[in-house]
Amino acid sequence: MADTAVAPPAKRDRTHYLYIAVIVAVALGITIGFAAPDFAKELKPLGTGFVALIKMMISPIIFCTIVLGVGSVRKAAKIGKVGGLALGYFMVMSVAALAIGLLVGNILDPGTGMDLTDSDKEVGHAAAEGSKGTVDFLLGIIPATLVSAFTEGEVLQTLLVALLVGFALQAMGRTGEPVLRGVEHIQRLVFRVLAMIMWAAPVGAFGAIAAVIGETGVDALKALATIMLGFYVTCALFVALVLGLLTWVVAKVNIWHLFRYLGREFLLILSTSSSESALPRLIAKMEHVGVSRPVVGITVPTGYSFNLDGTMIYLTMASLFIAEAMGQPMGIGQQIGLLLFMMIASKGAAGVSGSGIAVLASGLQSHKPALVDGVGLIIGIDRFMSEARALTNFAGNAVATLLIGVWTKEVDRERVTRVLAGELPFDERTLLDDGHGGTPERSEDDDVPAQREADARDGGKEPVKA
Repeated sequence: MADTAVAPPAKRDRTHYLYIAVIVAVALGITIGFAAPDFAKELKPLGTGFVALIKMMISPIIFCTIVLGVGSVRKAAKIGKVGGLALGYFMVMSVAALAIGLLVGNILDPGTGMDLTDSDKEVGHAAAEGSKGTVDFLLGIIPATLVSAFTEGEVLQTLLVALLVGFALQAMGRTGEPVLRGVEHIQRLVFRVLAMIMWAAPVGAFGAIAAVIGETGVDALKALATIMLGFYVTCALFVALVLGLLTWVVAKVNIWHLFRYLGREFLLILSTSSSESALPRLIAKMEHVGVSRPVVGITVPTGYSFNLDGTMIYLTMASLFIAEAMGQPMGIGQQIGLLLFMMIASKGAAGVSGSGIAVLASGLQSHKPALVDGVGLIIGIDRFMSEARALTNFAGNAVATLLIGVWTKEVDRERVTRVLAGELPFDERTLLDDGHGGTPERSEDDDVPAQREADARDGGKEPVKA
């Protein structure tokens, strides 16, 4: 037939070479770090620059995702329900993480035999002075101007502005639909730029890991191996037992299948020590797996500030370690009081360089000032502990997004099964999935679904209009 045309062959996904290159780069960075530590320290800007490129994209991605999610939902009450459920879940999981950290920390009894130097004392006090109070944190959520949230890179400021814009578009009804379509096109552009930036991941991973090894050295690792390994084991237990059980009971999903699906993101975090480096990809992948856009848009950005399971475990074990190392062990009552304060103080700490140390120091200064001197004892391995901290925080937010999607009935369970089985692969070229109906409540005459079908036929390219 004359109209019959042979479908063009699908473009080959070459991004798996990218992540093989990341693994090779990490191995090379570790080798350089041990073999030439002074040279390795000079490579730190490579890792810092790559993470800065990723962070550059976070605000526009969060803005587009939330505006599209909130603006396309007809009932504002649904967004309030998602947000309230998310915050309640985050608080419960923070308490669970603290409890596990307390249990393991008291069993291990770490910190015995450590020596405290004058330089260690200076580090602790400097960290405490640089930390934010609760009032400053809350006021910091409000940006100076409507657009400054994008320039300052504050996740919660972007979240606030996006929610306001989303609710305004929701109230405008059909009048706001052209704006929504415009934001959707901007989102496609932003994710395309992110996909380009990801090709710099091997360079960033090489520089970041080489600098860490060069700065830390083997001696510090040996001296602090107990607390470091204990922390890693505790994080693994929390993820496997608590998160794994919740994922299976609530969503009927094997958590290891979910983690396999997010394997590239875990590798990215491991090589950069920054959970923010994977935030944009987590948003895209959780939408692709079948969770609705409003749930993803609210849960993921909020979780990055309020759902810090790894940070909770870190604060618990680090506090016990310092108290033991300085010969001032705390009773259970003191431990609980200190850690409840830290649970509040830690909110908003994600993605801030050295935030774990700052929260730890400020908490000790408020409740037991004599222990602030001991913060410097742990600074040598804080970067290695931040690896597990970031991985655990990321795992907790991925699980939270899926669970809240299930509880609010905003997840396509059949699609979850197919995606995790590998039947519906994620498009690494665009980092977007437009076909699972993440914004089902648009008006019936909206032409976006037709546009999406045209995009799918054209391999992601915009159709040419006559």
